[in-house]
Amino acid sequence: MNNYYIADITLPASDHSRLGRLARVGADQGDVDARFLLSEIDRAEIVPDRAARLDSIVTMGSWVTFHIDCSFPRETRQLVYPEDYTSERIQINVMSPLGAAMVGLKVGSEIPFLTDGRTKVVRIESVRRADPNDVVGVLFSNPVFPGQEAL
Repeated sequence: MNNYYIADITLPASDHSRLGRLARVGADQGDVDARFLLSEIDRAEIVPDRAARLDSIVTMGSWVTFHIDCSFPRETRQLVYPEDYTSERIQINVMSPLGAAMVGLKVGSEIPFLTDGRTKVVRIESVRRADPNDVVGVLFSNPVFPGQEAL
């Protein structure tokens, strides 16, 4: 059994409020991923929406470069709310096991999460804050998608 450091979670006030409402609804309906998200939200440090340190924190709408279990290729995707989720290739739903695990993490952090009955570990490599609808911006920032190598 691996012992992982429980990474600090930091959320901007607006994300904290909206995610809290979303997670509570899901948790009340028995959604295990919503319960995990709610536990992460409950332990988060809340900071003003424009805090400078949020530039290195996974927030809603940010583009995140990460890898899972060190053996998978790095990927870059945007963390989005369920109603904004349109593409598995470029987005991560915050209500998914991976999305719930990475929200609020800072660059360099890693955290275990449960998916398909198995524990995996996600490590955050980089974060680029962006408008949740900013697909054009990431296309020019050299993202790494599944099956591709970084340039």
